[in-house]
Amino acid sequence: MDLGLRAQSAALLEQVKAMIAEEIMPLEAEYHAEIGKGERWGYTARQAEILEGLKAQAKARGLWNFWLTDSDKGLGLSTVEYAYFAEEMGKTPMGAEVFNCGAPDTGNMEVFERYGTPEMKEQWLKPLLAGEIRSAYLMTEPDQASSDATNIAMRCEREGDDYVLNGEKWWASGAGDPRCKVYIVMVRTGGDDAPKHKRHSMIVVPAGTEGVEVLRPMQVYGNDDAPHGHMHIRMTNVRVPAKNMILGEGRGFEVSQGRLGPGRIHHCMRAIGQAEAALEMMCRRSLQREAFGKPIAHLGANYDIIANARMEIEQARLLCLKTAWMMDHGDMKAAAPWIHQIKVVAPLMSLKVIDEAVQMFGAQGISQDTALAAMWKNVRTLRLADGPDAVHRRQVARTELRKYTQEKI
Repeated sequence: MDLGLRAQSAALLEQVKAMIAEEIMPLEAEYHAEIGKGERWGYTARQAEILEGLKAQAKARGLWNFWLTDSDKGLGLSTVEYAYFAEEMGKTPMGAEVFNCGAPDTGNMEVFERYGTPEMKEQWLKPLLAGEIRSAYLMTEPDQASSDATNIAMRCEREGDDYVLNGEKWWASGAGDPRCKVYIVMVRTGGDDAPKHKRHSMIVVPAGTEGVEVLRPMQVYGNDDAPHGHMHIRMTNVRVPAKNMILGEGRGFEVSQGRLGPGRIHHCMRAIGQAEAALEMMCRRSLQREAFGKPIAHLGANYDIIANARMEIEQARLLCLKTAWMMDHGDMKAAAPWIHQIKVVAPLMSLKVIDEAVQMFGAQGISQDTALAAMWKNVRTLRLADGPDAVHRRQVARTELRKYTQEKI
């Protein structure tokens, strides 16, 4: 089981590391200080200059669309190799977008590339691959327990050459961004007489279509994540052409698994990067800060805390790499139990390391003066995004129990 990098991929990774350390991170504070200075759901001239300038540099150097594994449009990385890149990009909140590897766009581009018609690829995939527009994925609903996706209830009914959508979605990440031009929406098209996993479909809805109403931004621990945002959206008689249906009616779960598998592991890779960044901050702080006459590294249980953080990061990384290997060497069904495992392990580990770093910084750790508070908020949210821990543990347990029984579990 080879969990390493080929020479050419390792060379690319060094370029990514250098760009993050030398060009992206030095601009982070200035970029985030611009939020709220102009239109809340927009970008100031300086923000746009920073972000688009960095993206142009990355694209010009060929450091672009790393997530396109096993594709002639990408750089030929395996999923294992991409894990190393995603981890580095996870160390900075701007990293993923600068290299056009940000969520939810990567998952949506995966859908368009795998399942989209030539027209969809030309209209939506092409500008997404170029980093010219952004997108959102609409699945979760306020009135449904959406951790069981068979509950999804937004109606989508055929009327002549169109489909008509009615219902509400929330936590539409990225839908607040003015550059968001297209939604991929999970809808219900089948009746109760259809098999449970054949009742749902995926359909493309251009942002701004008549009847689409953004009700509010959802707040994450009091923060609206502007200008990206996680929006609550209502659709009232939203009409889109029938050709916008992806693959056909009843194939929504097929599409969603093709999308969510890679997306889940990409989140985990970036969470490991955030844990590494937090551990570095923790170590530097513990050596620079003094209390009771000595560096705080030497006080209390801080040696154990730092050692445990390092060991737990390494364990999570190995599980993540094995999961990536399973994705490279089998189908998504074979990889699924491993994806469920890492989706629980990586956020929990990262959250613990970040929290220990907060503790090392004291009151400053929960303030705006470090990145730790935002990191904690983001990783805590990740324990719910793409399915809560309990759902993933259930799938892991079911896989384990099947080894010992012939009964359906």
